[in-house]
Amino acid sequence: MDRIFSGIQPSGEIHIGNYVGAIRNWVQLVNQYECIYCVVDYHAITIEYEVSSMQRRILETATILVACGLTPDKCTVFVQSHVPEHTELTWIFNCVTPIGELERMTQFKEKSKQHRHNINMGLLDYPVLQAADILIYKAGYVPVGEDQTQHVELSREVARKFNARYGETFPEPQVLLSTAPRIAGTDGQAKMSKSMNNAIGLLDPPEVIQEKLRTAATCPHRERRSDPGHPEHCNIFTMHTAFSKTDQIDHVEKGCRSAGIGCIECKELLSENMVEELSLIQARVREINEKPGYIIDVLKSGASRCKTIATAVMDEVRQKIGIKSDW
Repeated sequence: MDRIFSGIQPSGEIHIGNYVGAIRNWVQLVNQYECIYCVVDYHAITIEYEVSSMQRRILETATILVACGLTPDKCTVFVQSHVPEHTELTWIFNCVTPIGELERMTQFKEKSKQHRHNINMGLLDYPVLQAADILIYKAGYVPVGEDQTQHVELSREVARKFNARYGETFPEPQVLLSTAPRIAGTDGQAKMSKSMNNAIGLLDPPEVIQEKLRTAATCPHRERRSDPGHPEHCNIFTMHTAFSKTDQIDHVEKGCRSAGIGCIECKELLSENMVEELSLIQARVREINEKPGYIIDVLKSGASRCKTIATAVMDEVRQKIGIKSDW
């Protein structure tokens, strides 16, 4: 089977934007590909964070991945820092990656604006580490959203430059573009983020989800119940496309456009569907948490398997660049 690699940062509470945009798609891919999924903790330290909570966040992130269906019998889940070959390959890739390519990265520009007091080399070098994450396993495909395609293209460029200089070694990974709807925060504008207080967490209890949806922004063109709405401009309708059944989506769309239903009714239906799906994940999280050491064993097993692959690739890389010895 073709191999897939993708990663998620343990940077805070996992929300429905992460779930719909990435995790749910990852679950669907395990039946078609050999999938490796990573909690990318080294990526998470490029911005300021609470050191004391990092280990907890790593374990919580891994627990949610498994609870969503990324179980060890179907795919590999591990922690990036547990396989040091990732960072070793990053240094080697640094030596074939033009600085200009990194300075043009959209994410670097955005992060530099957000963290003006901490514009560090990690922010600039982030895409090279990402390339190493992918290529250390010679992954052929990377499932991403549109905002990450630039990074995958850089991974392809890094593979080309390494191969041209040292001989054919790495595949050029292809994008598996997610078709999932892009959900904005409850403000209806910005990207969903806990730090912006506009996120619906995957583990939020039903009453919290209901309250967040009750106050969430709707179609900006609809001021009164009697006004026809424009679902294509409404973030609540986008959430319906992610959590509601096809006939319900059709009902909401027609009712919104004709003013046949109001925003309250629309939100109540969405709340029911969202709670129904998330409650299953939350139940599995509780089951996992009742098994002391289970998630740690999953991560250790995943790291061991990945270490085997990464060690072999790094042996090949060292040979290609002329530093492998038989001493």
